[in-house]
Amino acid sequence: MEAKIPPWQEKAAAKRESVLAKIKPEWRLSPAELERAAHRRELTGGYIEEFLEPEEASIISLDSVALVEGIKEGKLSSVRVALSFCKAAAVTHQINNCLHEIFFEQALERAIYLDEYYAKYGTTIGPLHGLPISLKDQFHVKGVDTTMGYVGWIGSNLGIKDPSQAHKVESQITTELLSLGAVLYCKTSLPQTLLLGETRNNIIGETLNPNNRNLSCGGSSGGEGALQALRGSTLGVGTDIGGSVRIPAAFNGIFGLKPTPERISYRDVANNNPGETTYRSTVGFLSTSLDGLGLMLKSVLSTSPWLRDPAVVPFPFRQDAADTYLSRGNLETGKPLKFGVLWSDNVVGLHPPILRGLRMVADAIRTGGHKVVDWTPPPQEDATRIHLAFILADGGHDIHTQLDLSGEPLIPDLRETFTLKPPMDLLEYQDLTLQGLEYEAKYSDYWNSTADDDGQIVDAVIMPVAPHAAVIPGKYYHTAYTGVLNLMNYSVVVVPVTKADKNVDTFDDSYTPLNDTDELNWKAYDPEVYHGAPVGLQIVGRKFEEEKVLAVAKIVCAALEKATKD
Repeated sequence: MEAKIPPWQEKAAAKRESVLAKIKPEWRLSPAELERAAHRRELTGGYIEEFLEPEEASIISLDSVALVEGIKEGKLSSVRVALSFCKAAAVTHQINNCLHEIFFEQALERAIYLDEYYAKYGTTIGPLHGLPISLKDQFHVKGVDTTMGYVGWIGSNLGIKDPSQAHKVESQITTELLSLGAVLYCKTSLPQTLLLGETRNNIIGETLNPNNRNLSCGGSSGGEGALQALRGSTLGVGTDIGGSVRIPAAFNGIFGLKPTPERISYRDVANNNPGETTYRSTVGFLSTSLDGLGLMLKSVLSTSPWLRDPAVVPFPFRQDAADTYLSRGNLETGKPLKFGVLWSDNVVGLHPPILRGLRMVADAIRTGGHKVVDWTPPPQEDATRIHLAFILADGGHDIHTQLDLSGEPLIPDLRETFTLKPPMDLLEYQDLTLQGLEYEAKYSDYWNSTADDDGQIVDAVIMPVAPHAAVIPGKYYHTAYTGVLNLMNYSVVVVPVTKADKNVDTFDDSYTPLNDTDELNWKAYDPEVYHGAPVGLQIVGRKFEEEKVLAVAKIVCAALEKATKD
């Protein structure tokens, strides 16, 4: 007798089909085209352009600032831009499975309205007028599902607590983006629970890395990273509680910004265990360009989000802070910057491509006339232990509550970590909070002590995002390089540096692992498998230093570009 398919699987399968059905018939790929894509190692660059008209390929090749300027100058229309990115996103999803929600018709109606407004008034609605922006599937859009990777959430939009509100709720940042003129058109894939450095769930399966499909796109904002790597978007919104913006940015060869949590509104955004606010998840941004990140931050802050969300601090965009550091990039007029470089957290060492990337950046900065010192902060394993304890404090009860809505199981990657347990005792939780504050203070004291040698404090820190490039699925053993910065709520920008090269990044047989985890990570390195994987690094500032780290990132990227040309 044939086994009956569980109801949750039927619901997930129906959802997958409903998303594909929203793609225009003329944009759907043939079985032969899908089969050809499935056997390709790399999907980026010229390959995806084969499915587009020349004008469409030209439009999606532009970055965010060029797009909004082209629309503002009347050289591009919102409709042509929206159509190009909707089609690119449709192709991207078919060949790399990265979207949870498609609402292209809604986007095109919006683009028509924006073009009519421009024709009537001769001006734009705001700084994002006509710019297609993608959203991680935590952000609510009216009339569109938010599943956050849970089968039990299918058919709802924050309507689980109050079914009458399904599809009526809008996240504050969604409202802000629309007020700025943005065109919203799709929501991107993420892992079940959000708490995984890869992107897998029981609804759509797995999203792989379009630069090298042997590897993961990262997580939890993994669909955002994959979509942008294929130019299906130039600017998107994600979230980060342990690296969820930074990991996909680094793994996919794009840029990412993790602000301090209270800088951008999280109001009415779906989340895992939303009551855990001691160390908050933060809304962040991913972009194909550094200027795109700056455009987004400046635009969103121009709406004064703190007036509608009391959790947001009233800090407008501080152009003077950005200008101060940008002027430091010109050593004829400014004082050299001082950088710390973290070469290892002394728990899990770095694969050859990451170590080479760090050396490239350190050498470029030093050649550019800036100072470089080794960064040896308080033991990061202490921060990792504290951060992970907060993640697990509720014993997995919130996760299992969501799973029970449909009866779906945890995906295999998460079964051991999130087996249901009693929640942490309140007194233990309070003590853990004190440990976190103590670690923050120690880290701050260390940062301040970097002025002891020469009277100049370190301006920013360069460190890995992970001990490896875009990881082999199932072999992400150590997320501490990102998680430590969530514990301190620091401001971080991720920049792409290089790509793994099997001819240069050879396996070092003499390496002695530091421990069992390091051994697992080291044995997972295969130069052939990793070849072509993007290498991205973190540029770290302290709390509420978003403008500063964006400016410093420009200086670093300019130094790296010059060194590469020389």
